[in-house]
Amino acid sequence: MATAELKTPTDLKGNAARTVADALNGILADSFALYLKTKNFHWHVSGPHFRDYHLMLDEQATQIFAVTDDIAERVRKTGNTTLRSIGDIARHQTIVDNDKEFVPPAAMLSELRDDNLKLVEALREAKDLADEAKDNATSGMIDVWTDEAERRAWFLFEASRQT
Repeated sequence: MATAELKTPTDLKGNAARTVADALNGILADSFALYLKTKNFHWHVSGPHFRDYHLMLDEQATQIFAVTDDIAERVRKTGNTTLRSIGDIARHQTIVDNDKEFVPPAAMLSELRDDNLKLVEALREAKDLADEAKDNATSGMIDVWTDEAERRAWFLFEASRQT
Protein backbone atom coordinates (compact mmCIF):
# COMPACT_ATOMS: atom_id res chain seq x y z
CA MET A 1 0.00 0.00 0.00
CA ALA A 2 1.20 3.50 -0.78
CA THR A 3 2.31 5.84 1.98
CA ALA A 4 0.27 9.00 2.46
CA GLU A 5 2.77 11.00 0.41
CA LEU A 6 2.37 8.63 -2.57
CA LYS A 7 -1.37 7.98 -2.23
CA THR A 8 -2.75 9.27 -5.55
CA PRO A 9 -6.47 10.06 -5.32
CA THR A 10 -8.69 7.60 -7.22
CA ASP A 11 -12.32 6.61 -7.28
CA LEU A 12 -11.39 2.94 -7.62
CA LYS A 13 -12.08 0.76 -4.58
CA GLY A 14 -8.90 0.14 -2.57
CA ASN A 15 -8.77 -3.65 -2.64
CA ALA A 16 -9.73 -3.87 -6.30
CA ALA A 17 -7.17 -1.24 -7.28
CA ARG A 18 -4.52 -3.06 -5.23
CA THR A 19 -5.31 -6.34 -7.01
CA VAL A 20 -5.00 -4.67 -10.43
CA ALA A 21 -1.78 -2.96 -9.33
CA ASP A 22 -0.31 -6.29 -8.19
CA ALA A 23 -1.11 -7.82 -11.58
CA LEU A 24 0.38 -4.83 -13.39
CA ASN A 25 3.54 -4.97 -11.29
CA GLY A 26 3.96 -8.62 -12.32
CA ILE A 27 3.47 -7.61 -15.95
CA LEU A 28 5.95 -4.78 -15.50
CA ALA A 29 8.56 -7.18 -14.07
CA ASP A 30 7.97 -9.60 -16.94
CA SER A 31 8.19 -6.76 -19.44
CA PHE A 32 11.60 -5.75 -18.12
CA ALA A 33 12.74 -9.40 -18.15
CA LEU A 34 11.43 -9.84 -21.69
CA TYR A 35 13.04 -6.57 -22.80
CA LEU A 36 16.44 -7.60 -21.50
CA LYS A 37 16.18 -11.10 -22.95
CA THR A 38 15.15 -9.68 -26.33
CA LYS A 39 18.09 -7.25 -26.28
CA ASN A 40 20.42 -10.07 -25.21
CA PHE A 41 19.32 -12.15 -28.19
CA HIS A 42 19.53 -9.07 -30.45
CA TRP A 43 23.15 -8.59 -29.37
CA HIS A 44 24.09 -12.26 -29.71
CA VAL A 45 22.15 -13.53 -32.72
CA SER A 46 24.28 -15.05 -35.48
CA GLY A 47 23.90 -16.97 -38.69
CA PRO A 48 22.54 -16.53 -42.20
CA HIS A 49 19.48 -14.52 -41.08
CA PHE A 50 21.51 -12.25 -38.81
CA ARG A 51 20.39 -8.92 -40.26
CA ASP A 52 16.67 -9.78 -40.32
CA TYR A 53 16.66 -11.24 -36.80
CA HIS A 54 18.92 -8.51 -35.42
CA LEU A 55 16.60 -5.77 -36.70
CA MET A 56 13.38 -7.54 -35.69
CA LEU A 57 14.62 -8.16 -32.15
CA ASP A 58 15.73 -4.54 -31.81
CA GLU A 59 12.28 -3.33 -32.93
CA GLN A 60 10.59 -5.68 -30.50
CA ALA A 61 12.83 -4.67 -27.59
CA THR A 62 12.11 -1.01 -28.28
CA GLN A 63 8.36 -1.69 -28.25
CA ILE A 64 8.54 -3.67 -25.01
CA PHE A 65 10.62 -1.02 -23.25
CA ALA A 66 8.23 1.73 -24.38
CA VAL A 67 5.34 0.02 -22.57
CA THR A 68 7.12 -0.15 -19.20
CA ASP A 69 6.57 3.50 -18.34
CA ASP A 70 2.87 3.29 -19.23
CA ILE A 71 2.45 0.25 -16.99
CA ALA A 72 4.22 1.86 -14.03
CA GLU A 73 2.34 5.13 -14.43
CA ARG A 74 -0.97 3.27 -14.54
CA VAL A 75 -0.12 1.60 -11.23
CA ARG A 76 0.62 5.03 -9.72
CA LYS A 77 -2.61 6.52 -11.10
CA THR A 78 -4.58 3.88 -9.17
CA GLY A 79 -3.07 5.02 -5.88
CA ASN A 80 -0.46 2.28 -5.61
CA THR A 81 3.30 1.99 -5.89
CA THR A 82 5.36 0.08 -8.38
CA LEU A 83 8.68 -1.69 -8.72
CA ARG A 84 11.77 0.05 -7.41
CA SER A 85 14.84 -1.96 -8.41
CA ILE A 86 16.37 -4.83 -10.36
CA GLY A 87 15.91 -6.96 -7.25
CA ASP A 88 12.23 -6.03 -7.11
CA ILE A 89 11.88 -7.01 -10.77
CA ALA A 90 13.58 -10.35 -10.05
CA ARG A 91 11.18 -11.03 -7.16
CA HIS A 92 8.12 -10.44 -9.37
CA GLN A 93 9.12 -11.79 -12.78
CA THR A 94 7.80 -15.10 -14.09
CA ILE A 95 9.65 -14.97 -17.42
CA VAL A 96 12.85 -16.95 -17.00
CA ASP A 97 16.19 -15.34 -17.83
CA ASN A 98 18.52 -16.94 -20.36
CA ASP A 99 22.18 -16.62 -19.39
CA LYS A 100 23.56 -19.14 -21.85
CA GLU A 101 26.67 -18.05 -23.70
CA PHE A 102 25.28 -19.28 -27.03
CA VAL A 103 21.70 -19.84 -28.09
CA PRO A 104 20.96 -20.97 -31.67
CA PRO A 105 18.82 -18.41 -33.54
CA ALA A 106 15.84 -20.77 -33.92
CA ALA A 107 15.87 -21.41 -30.16
CA MET A 108 16.01 -17.65 -29.50
CA LEU A 109 12.94 -17.01 -31.63
CA SER A 110 11.04 -19.92 -30.11
CA GLU A 111 11.85 -18.88 -26.56
CA LEU A 112 10.86 -15.28 -27.17
CA ARG A 113 7.64 -16.40 -28.88
CA ASP A 114 6.73 -18.49 -25.84
CA ASP A 115 7.63 -15.65 -23.48
CA ASN A 116 5.44 -13.20 -25.39
CA LEU A 117 2.56 -15.68 -25.27
CA LYS A 118 3.10 -16.06 -21.52
CA LEU A 119 2.88 -12.28 -21.25
CA VAL A 120 -0.38 -12.39 -23.22
CA GLU A 121 -1.80 -14.83 -20.65
CA ALA A 122 -0.86 -12.48 -17.80
CA LEU A 123 -2.37 -9.54 -19.67
CA ARG A 124 -5.66 -11.40 -20.16
CA GLU A 125 -5.78 -12.21 -16.44
CA ALA A 126 -5.05 -8.58 -15.57
CA LYS A 127 -7.78 -7.42 -17.95
CA ASP A 128 -10.31 -9.58 -16.12
CA LEU A 129 -9.20 -8.01 -12.83
CA ALA A 130 -9.38 -4.50 -14.29
CA ASP A 131 -12.86 -5.16 -15.66
CA GLU A 132 -14.02 -6.48 -12.28
CA ALA A 133 -12.60 -3.36 -10.62
CA LYS A 134 -14.35 -1.15 -13.22
CA ASP A 135 -10.90 0.20 -14.10
CA ASN A 136 -11.75 1.13 -17.69
CA ALA A 137 -8.49 2.94 -18.38
CA THR A 138 -6.32 -0.02 -17.41
CA SER A 139 -8.59 -2.40 -19.29
CA GLY A 140 -8.29 -0.35 -22.49
CA MET A 141 -4.52 -0.05 -22.19
CA ILE A 142 -4.22 -3.80 -21.67
CA ASP A 143 -6.01 -4.35 -24.99
CA VAL A 144 -3.23 -2.49 -26.80
CA TRP A 145 -0.45 -4.26 -24.88
CA THR A 146 -2.05 -7.63 -25.62
CA ASP A 147 -2.26 -6.87 -29.34
CA GLU A 148 1.39 -5.81 -29.40
CA ALA A 149 2.55 -8.99 -27.59
CA GLU A 150 0.45 -11.17 -29.89
CA ARG A 151 1.99 -9.44 -32.90
CA ARG A 152 5.50 -10.04 -31.57
CA ALA A 153 4.69 -13.71 -31.01
CA TRP A 154 3.30 -13.98 -34.53
CA PHE A 155 6.40 -12.41 -36.09
CA LEU A 156 8.67 -14.68 -34.06
CA PHE A 157 6.64 -17.71 -35.11
CA GLU A 158 6.73 -16.79 -38.80
CA ALA A 159 10.43 -15.90 -38.71
CA SER A 160 11.28 -19.28 -37.15
CA ARG A 161 9.32 -21.45 -39.57
CA GLN A 162 11.35 -23.87 -41.63
CA THR A 163 10.71 -23.53 -45.36
